[in-house]
Parts: sequence; C-alpha cells; structure tokens
Amino acid sequence: MSSSSQYSLERSVAISAVERASALTAKVFRNLVTADTVTKKDKSPVTVGDYSAQAVVNTILGSHFPQDPIVGEEDAKDLRQPASEALRKQIFDLANEALKNPADECPAVADAAEKQGAADANAWSNKELSEEDLLASIDRGNAEGGSQGRCWALDPIDGTKGFLRGGQYAVCLAFMVDGEVQVGVMGCPNLPHDAASPKPKEGEFGASDKRDDLGTLFIAVKGQGAFQRPLSGGPETPISMRNIASLSEASFCESVEAGHSSQGTNARIAELLGIKSQPVRMDSQAKYASISRGDGDVYLRLPVGDGSYQEKIWDHAAGSLLVHEAGGKVSDIRGNDLNFGVGRTLRENKGVVASHHSVHAKVIDAVRQALQDEGRGHL
Repeated sequence: MSSSSQYSLERSVAISAVERASALTAKVFRNLVTADTVTKKDKSPVTVGDYSAQAVVNTILGSHFPQDPIVGEEDAKDLRQPASEALRKQIFDLANEALKNPADECPAVADAAEKQGAADANAWSNKELSEEDLLASIDRGNAEGGSQGRCWALDPIDGTKGFLRGGQYAVCLAFMVDGEVQVGVMGCPNLPHDAASPKPKEGEFGASDKRDDLGTLFIAVKGQGAFQRPLSGGPETPISMRNIASLSEASFCESVEAGHSSQGTNARIAELLGIKSQPVRMDSQAKYASISRGDGDVYLRLPVGDGSYQEKIWDHAAGSLLVHEAGGKVSDIRGNDLNFGVGRTLRENKGVVASHHSVHAKVIDAVRQALQDEGRGHL
C-alpha cells in the first residue's frame, strides 16, 4: 500500500504495535504457561500478558497520536497496589524489552510519518520507560469511545482460554473515526500462514517456536482491501472470503466455549441452511481472520441466556473490518450493522453474524427462524 494513502501512518503504526505485542505475548506463553498452569486454572500468565501488551501498544499509539483516546480492556488500578509489586516488575521488564527495537526496524512507520510531516516517529524505541510511565500508558485505555472524532480500540489478548491452552488467541487493534472502523490489525501468533497447514493441537505448548509456519498478521483499511503476512515479516498477500455457490458447501466457525455463543442454536441454523460439515471451533477474533481468508464461511456469536450481555467493541472492531474488506458482511442477529459509536459496548446490537455478503440475508433468516423455534424470537 502506498505510504501516501489515507490512514497510511495509522496502518503502519498499528502493525508495528501489534507485531511487538504479539511477540511479547508469545514470550509470556513460552516462559509462564505450563500444562500445570492450565490444570490449576491459573490465569496469572494472561494477566501479565494483558497488561504488558496493553502498555506496549498504548505507548506506541501515545507517541504517534498523543491526542487520540484509546478504549482498552485493562486499567492499572490493581497494579498500583503494594501487593502487585512483583507483577509490576514483570510487566515493566517485558514491556521495555518489547519497546527497545531500534527505529530502523520500522521503516514503514518512519516512511509514512515522514510523508505526513511527523517528526521523531520512533522516539519511544530507544529509551527505557519507568514503572509510572507504563502504568499511565495502561490507563490511557480508559476512554469511553463514542461517535465523535478519532479513537482506538484494543484487546491485548483476545481469547484468554485459547492462550492458556496453546490454542488460538489474537492481539486486536482497531482505529475508528466518528464511530466507523477505518483500520484493523490483528496478530494471531498460533494461526498458520496457510489454511491447509495443520493447526497446533490444544496444549501443544510452544508450538509457534517449533513451527515456522505459525504466526499470521492480518491487516485491513476501509476501502483498501484485506491482507495477511507472516508475523515474522514478509510481503502482504491479499485475502478474500470464499464466494460459495451454495450454503450447503459452507462451514461454520464458532467459539470453543459454549458460554460464549449458543452452540445448540448454531447446529439448528446449520440444519436450516443445509450445512453438513462439522463446525470449526477456535477462540478469539482469529475466527474473523479465518473466514476472511476462506478457512470457514460463517461465524456466529449468538446471545446466550436472557441475551442481556453487551458485546465489547474491542472484541469485534478489527475483525469486522477484516471480514468486510474481504468481501463479507457483519451484522447483529437482526441484520443491523454493528454500531461502534455508542461507547465501550455494542449496546444497540444483539449477537454477531458474519458471512459472505452474497449469502448474508439467508443466514440472518435462518438465525431468526432458529431463535423463534426456541422461543427466543424477542431477542
């Protein structure tokens, strides 16, 4: 993409931030996650990874775009407590290490910044930040979002259970203007570059170290298409959803955790659509990435229980743009566009449905029918 294209600097900075945060989270997994950790349901590695990755991304965004608010998942309130001293030290060391890459390793950022008149584009990369600097950076994620002006949405580790299992997780960053997603970048450290490659088995600890075909970066800018490349670097490749001739050829991509989406309802929808293949289950926004390049065709996240849960914008902003730019459509279960301009949640929407634009209306009809059959047509 030309460095003079709209939002070229935002695109390049987002890529740099997500690359660093992805490498950091992979290191946390290597060093802190073990089979014993998962057995004991110890979430401390996720805590370290979440805070460290958010500190890194927010520091980079703050250096380039100091006036831009950030809607992030974490804040530093608990980290400031005396009991968190050891945790703060871990985060301090990890974040500073991730930020120390020299400026010349980020030529795309430097080039885009120069063309837009931004000076000292990578100043943060050659200095060590204090604990207070990093805590303040984490707290920059406290913005409320909204429909006015520029804003970023960040999920530093989307798919925490997938992360702990050695399965799929993602570092997700989106840039929005007036409530519309303009740039989306996702790092998926355990997703193969090629959909035909075998995915790492659950609990295959350190798979991304043992296999050089794992770790994929996904990039989308509104109106400019969707792309992928290895997280380790290399040329970007355009991606697109499969334009299937019949929904009977389609496959579902759904959450591993039944508590995140109604898998029983998903099965009924598949039956109504004539889909025969078994669903592909994975954690995180990696599902958006997978269908955007044709690994699957339909992603459903349906309301569970009474449907009162409000989806968070950081869980869907980057992924929804990726699917849109790959030829898909993303809506709620009523067929309404997702509204990212009403705060930190998608409070005006219920559930999420993503598919190729040519079959989306049929998928929505099946969703409505399945919910009515369950007596949940009011959702």
